[in-house]
Amino acid sequence: MFQFKPSLLTLAMIAAGASVQGYAAEEVKTDVEPQAQEQSIEVIQVTGIRRSLQESQSLKMSSSSIVEAISAEDIGKLPDVSIAESLARLPGVAAQRLDGRANVISIRGLGPDFTTATLNGREQASVNDNRGVEFDQYPSELLNRVVVYKTPDASVMAQAIGGTVDMQTISPLTYGEQTIAVSLRGEMNDLGALNSGSTDKGYRGSISYVDQFADETIGIAIGYARMQSPNQEERWQAWGYPELDYDAANPKVLGGAKPFVRSSELERDGVMAVFEYQPNDSFKSVVDVYYTKFKDDQRLRGIEIPGQWGAGWGNTGITALETEDGLVTKGTINDAAVIVRNDVNIRDAKSLSIGWNNKFTINDNWSVEADIALSKAERTDLGMESYSGTGRGNGNGATDTLGFEYNGQGGYDFTHNLDYADPNLIKLGGAFSWGNPIGPDSQDGFINKPEIDDELKSLRLAAEYVFDDGAVRSIQFGLNRTDRDKSKRDNGYYLTLKDYPNMMTVPDKYLLDPTSLAFFGMGDMLSYDSLAFYNDGNYIETNADSVDLSRATNSWDVYEEVTTAFVKVNLETELWDLPITGNVGLQAVHTDQSSDGTIATVDSGTVIKTPITAGDTYTEWLPSINLGFEVAEGQMVRVAAARTLTRARMDKMNANVNFSYNANPTDGVNWSGGAGNPYLKPWLARQYDISYENYFSDQGYFALAVFYKDLENYVYDQQSAFNFGELFPDQPGNPIGLVTQPQNGQGGYVQGIEASLSLDFGIFADTLDGFGTILSGTYNDSEVKETADSEATTLPGLSEKTFNATVYYENSGFDARISSRYRSDFLGEVTKISLQRENVNIKAETVVDAQIGYDFSESGIDALYGLSVLLQVNNLTNEPFTSYFGDDKREVRDFQNYGRNYMLGVNYKF
Repeated sequence: MFQFKPSLLTLAMIAAGASVQGYAAEEVKTDVEPQAQEQSIEVIQVTGIRRSLQESQSLKMSSSSIVEAISAEDIGKLPDVSIAESLARLPGVAAQRLDGRANVISIRGLGPDFTTATLNGREQASVNDNRGVEFDQYPSELLNRVVVYKTPDASVMAQAIGGTVDMQTISPLTYGEQTIAVSLRGEMNDLGALNSGSTDKGYRGSISYVDQFADETIGIAIGYARMQSPNQEERWQAWGYPELDYDAANPKVLGGAKPFVRSSELERDGVMAVFEYQPNDSFKSVVDVYYTKFKDDQRLRGIEIPGQWGAGWGNTGITALETEDGLVTKGTINDAAVIVRNDVNIRDAKSLSIGWNNKFTINDNWSVEADIALSKAERTDLGMESYSGTGRGNGNGATDTLGFEYNGQGGYDFTHNLDYADPNLIKLGGAFSWGNPIGPDSQDGFINKPEIDDELKSLRLAAEYVFDDGAVRSIQFGLNRTDRDKSKRDNGYYLTLKDYPNMMTVPDKYLLDPTSLAFFGMGDMLSYDSLAFYNDGNYIETNADSVDLSRATNSWDVYEEVTTAFVKVNLETELWDLPITGNVGLQAVHTDQSSDGTIATVDSGTVIKTPITAGDTYTEWLPSINLGFEVAEGQMVRVAAARTLTRARMDKMNANVNFSYNANPTDGVNWSGGAGNPYLKPWLARQYDISYENYFSDQGYFALAVFYKDLENYVYDQQSAFNFGELFPDQPGNPIGLVTQPQNGQGGYVQGIEASLSLDFGIFADTLDGFGTILSGTYNDSEVKETADSEATTLPGLSEKTFNATVYYENSGFDARISSRYRSDFLGEVTKISLQRENVNIKAETVVDAQIGYDFSESGIDALYGLSVLLQVNNLTNEPFTSYFGDDKREVRDFQNYGRNYMLGVNYKF
């Protein structure tokens, strides 16, 4: 029987280091005699970029699903500095940046909420508020490869509508030799240290050890990676752009702004350990552990400037000087008061993943497998705002005349008259009447301390029966149980100076050198160590959930118990002399979900809280089929169809309810409220895929894929009527109120086309040996409706167009590459006030990275064998990250300038 066969070089790459665990495992067969294979493998020497490309290609070729793959060039050497950046170069995959680094991804136009991440085939808990994994938590040095599954099969327990990203550690027994690899890189940001006490320099290093013992029956792999990475940012933020009511033209104008500079230091420690035991061909046991500790310490200093929305309290109005196409591009803010802010954001996060897999072959036909795993994630944030100004409350203190002018790219440049770095002018205290926690104008700051805990336990039992002959190669079946508990505690406190109502001069011991805000024209500003001032007990704290109704229902617990029974039939046959491989399968997924929450309302100015628990159970049936047709040598046509699900966001599945009563409403509605929905069903889709893959060399292929996802439903916020009279029969007025909560609504579709090309120019001429390119492009289209009669809405995470291009050279020890990734405008999720999340319009961007290096192993100098050096530049063209309001991209919401990061490093393997 014929079968789609990787070449001997492909098999050599797999034998040299492939470790595909969990559901990622794919059996690779060949009709070539084992002795011939062994002889071929012994003479193949492939390293660096081409090793990575060839192994990734072999994984794509041998998979029964439509996949993309990234493989390490060597131990501890993935092609990019982070997993997320590597993923963003794959066809159909796009990354969203956070603080200058790739953080979360979208697959085929579907955002992080529609993507599942696994480690060695096991679903991962997340430090995110929801399910989306933040990939910058995972050190790339400790991973061997990453496989993106775009089509599922019945043995994939953690499938999702967008796709599944499986990160894989090394298999020490498969690797087959003792190795120690060490790397060290210095890092520098070219914006310099923008805040006093910050640094623009850092480092990252790793060490890995792989070995085998007891006649190759025991294998171990241990790795440690540490990163201390600087990040600097010049950032413009706007409140919005209301209309300026000054003449018939009624243009829009700046509502307010909060520009600042941010300096951060990211520390990350990661540990990986794999223990393999295989005493014979019948039994194999693997234990793997992966742990990361992540701390991001950010200092943010800037001046918040009320604009049109501050008229009457922050200023006496705006005089427009120039207007262009309906937007005030130059003007003056009269009698302006501002607030000088010294803020701090600190995120501490920990992730732990432990798995134990056992496989036992009973005989030539039967094998069984048991897998048990635990994944835990914890996150604690500290988001502190510290206010200072010229006087307490609205209308007090010295004011300024501020000129502003649109700079054509990222907001407005200002002119000013006051010295905002003068500690005798700028004093601690609330410059505006923003809150009254203990008295009038008593909000002198705010501190958020949210906590996230996520724990996911799983057990999988499976068996496989292999047939001796026939079209059915084997049948797999089994049961998987996953229990997940996730909680959020949204703690927040108003800060009031102990000397309230007096303003306070910053004590000398907290004063720092002034911070320059020259990037938008405001000169220097007063800078102080606000966190040290807070830690020394200089503020009175008032719990926000005692006075803020919405804050009282921001904390929640969500529980899920998911039982999945599956069966998969693996096929290998011929039709009209056309070799066919693939699988047909079915999953039955039973879910028991519940949430602990709070019912909150206000009584006489005090928030009254009552606990509540609610939930639901349901079962979904998920059929799937994947077929591959070898239409010619090295050419494959794949077709796939499946019904898939993605569970709803956990922050929307909470049981919280808040409501309030208005005795004198203007619209006749006395009652209003908001709620989560513990009865939410998952997003469901029927998806169809077809791809053509042409593998014309061991390091060259062309692929074209078309997909269509029919979304059966979509989760959206809906206002619905509720009879509050049943709860409060004695309350006067209209008993029917409006409650806003997420609901399962109308669906829609996502469709697209992908093309990718990997090409080694050496196939054209010997003089081009070592040159190559990797190109890919994707076009996506979608339409989602809340109801049948509503207008189509934008799907979060969807970029209509994405393009990736890498050009490389590798020969005689030298290697160089330059990579570019583009994604068009999209709706992305970002952090807003009080560390809550919201969707905003994000502008198209092109990010360029470059690398050059030399491997001394090919220098002929024995003493330098195993040593290599490299220079990397991230964000080579200094591409900003920009979000905007509405459809006018001049209405910049957020403009972030990160600068370039340079890294110089060495690697040594022995």
